[in-house]
Amino acid sequence: MVKAVPRSNFERLSRDQLAVLLPELLLCGHLIDRSGMAHTIAAFGREGMTAVAIEEWQLASPVYTRRMQRAFGFTGDDVVTIFKGLQLDIGAPPQFMDFRFRVEDRDHGEFCLDHCGALLDVEPLGEAFVLAMCHDIEDPTFDATALATNPHAQVRPVHRPPRHPADRKPMCAWTVTIDPANTPPPVPPNADRIAESTAARLTLAEIDPADEGRPDYTGPLLNDLRFADFSKSALVRMADEVCLQHHLLTLGFLIAVRDRMARGAATELGRKQFTGIAGLTAERLRKALGLGDDASALATVLRLHPAWNPLPYTNIRVDEDEDSVRLTVPRASGAEADGAWPALIDADHLAPVDAMARAVNPRFAARAVDSGEDELIVEIVRARESFREATEVALTRFSTGAAFVFTDRGIPLPLTVV
Repeated sequence: MVKAVPRSNFERLSRDQLAVLLPELLLCGHLIDRSGMAHTIAAFGREGMTAVAIEEWQLASPVYTRRMQRAFGFTGDDVVTIFKGLQLDIGAPPQFMDFRFRVEDRDHGEFCLDHCGALLDVEPLGEAFVLAMCHDIEDPTFDATALATNPHAQVRPVHRPPRHPADRKPMCAWTVTIDPANTPPPVPPNADRIAESTAARLTLAEIDPADEGRPDYTGPLLNDLRFADFSKSALVRMADEVCLQHHLLTLGFLIAVRDRMARGAATELGRKQFTGIAGLTAERLRKALGLGDDASALATVLRLHPAWNPLPYTNIRVDEDEDSVRLTVPRASGAEADGAWPALIDADHLAPVDAMARAVNPRFAARAVDSGEDELIVEIVRARESFREATEVALTRFSTGAAFVFTDRGIPLPLTVV
């Protein structure tokens, strides 16, 4: 077991700030796929992109779902447990993927999507892409997520896109059935590589039950989660867990890509995916927290960016002075050992860092000031002129999630009786 390091960058924030940040982290995790989509299509075609998406979600979602269940005390083997897991899953960020749940009994339930940002992203690409996402990808990956709770759970469509009529709502509807007669889906190849990763086994600080607010998600299933109801220590743990979801999904993506192309080309594709989501995530974090465009704002964004968290996984340090920021990436960390995002940057490949920095101020530029066996030190300073947005970030921005705005839905309502 990896030794716990009782610290987190998210402890720097107030409870209110963390409540704002959590849906952002969930949404940005979902948009990782948008960042990789264009590059996987270019490399493998639509069918290859579909295969990569299936594999990455199949590998990652059971692992991080079980982590979240244990952290927030809703372990079980029923439909309610499955639905609670979806509410804390980067595959189903709140409102952008607007899941509405109905529970019939412990073994039977339904959900529909009143709004599906993923569908709105692919509908303009044509029916073939809609079928790829809503049929080819969803069938095996919904079951993979459900099996984290019960291997005999099956998720089956009532209706789904292509939409007829074109504005049909809810956009899709599904049943969830648990039956011992249901044959569990096969364990995908490479599942052990994710399950045995440092990210999967990482120990994080326990939630303090004495903190004001909810320490867990025991009790009834709620129609929506209001993050402001959770305690600060619960939100810190939740933020770190969601960041691990980002890394686990990316590890699955890199495994799938490396099985399909030469390692050097796969690493370059991974860097493009990283650059696109790095910039868009930094932009959304800056706006969500109302930050400026100076070095202090950049340091805050870097400390909170999912690529560099949780700290026990990355051990990354961010230092600032009046005019510059230094990012220190140690080469001895769980993230490096796994080959996660920090392992993709070096002195000659700083595009993801530039993308983060320029989301705060387009004049920021990164350069390596030390690159040895022990660590990489990157200095970020302001140049005289602005830089153009990276192509990888622009490609990720095609998603409606780039400009999505969360709303306050008020007091959550219980959907089950405990």
